[in-house]
Amino acid sequence: MSVIKSFAVGSGDMFYIKHNSANFTIIDCDLCEGNADQIIKELKEQSAGKEITRFICTHPDEDHFGGIERLDDAMPIVNFYVVKNQAVKDEDTVSFQRYCQLRDDPKKAFYIYKGCKRRWMNLEGDGRSSSGIQVLWPDTSNAHFKEALAACEAGEHFNNTSAVVRYSLNGGASFLWLGDLETEFMENIVDHIQLDKTTVVFAAHHGRATGKIPNSWLEKLDPQIIVIGEAPKRHLHYYTGYQTITQNTAGNITFDLVGDRVHIYADNKNGCPDNLTDEGQTKFDGYVGSITVETEYTL
Repeated sequence: MSVIKSFAVGSGDMFYIKHNSANFTIIDCDLCEGNADQIIKELKEQSAGKEITRFICTHPDEDHFGGIERLDDAMPIVNFYVVKNQAVKDEDTVSFQRYCQLRDDPKKAFYIYKGCKRRWMNLEGDGRSSSGIQVLWPDTSNAHFKEALAACEAGEHFNNTSAVVRYSLNGGASFLWLGDLETEFMENIVDHIQLDKTTVVFAAHHGRATGKIPNSWLEKLDPQIIVIGEAPKRHLHYYTGYQTITQNTAGNITFDLVGDRVHIYADNKNGCPDNLTDEGQTKFDGYVGSITVETEYTL
């Protein structure tokens, strides 16, 4: 059993994975005075007893590392997973300063790239199983990525340096994070990234049309659910023909992974599919319904 939560944090992204192992993973953050205490309290509760914790930052944009100093002060980050970069910003915020400290710390930073291996991320060791996380992108030798990285390090554009991260539960569901990759960039790299059938995909760029997942990707991913983020509704792409959860209506979303089932909970059933199976689950508040995982590849 694993639990994945997507926090409703407004314009940003923040997730955690409570693995069915000794691992606990946080992906991105966007903390502020209004939400930090409550979210950090939950992270401490959910990570209690886990021996390995990691923070994955998909790319250096404020809405993906906002308030990281609050998190780091309350729950010191000792494993900081990041795409190697030397991003610069016009505004040198406290959050960006802390991001840079973590990014450049040789004892804390682990630079992620396509196919990278690390104990307990995707390798077993010392009697502990892996977390089931794979990094599908970036390919640091790819010309499109090199161009995106140059723009990032010139302080011009950051989205297309995003990592693509996949989590799979052995024998169960899989999830995919795309950061803020943009549609044209995804189209350019489709032949350079391994895309397998995935249960739940978090739409790129908070669900904006600018991050619309192209059909060339969707045909390979064949997702059962696409989670559309909290961008303003006028900017969203709604993925007609797919089951979707729209987070700016649904609020916080929790996925409870049990065998070949995914039990879904949300603050508000509006914005969630209305044809999910009702299995009467009560583990968390706000049960919406369940899905059975379709055949897919797993670690």
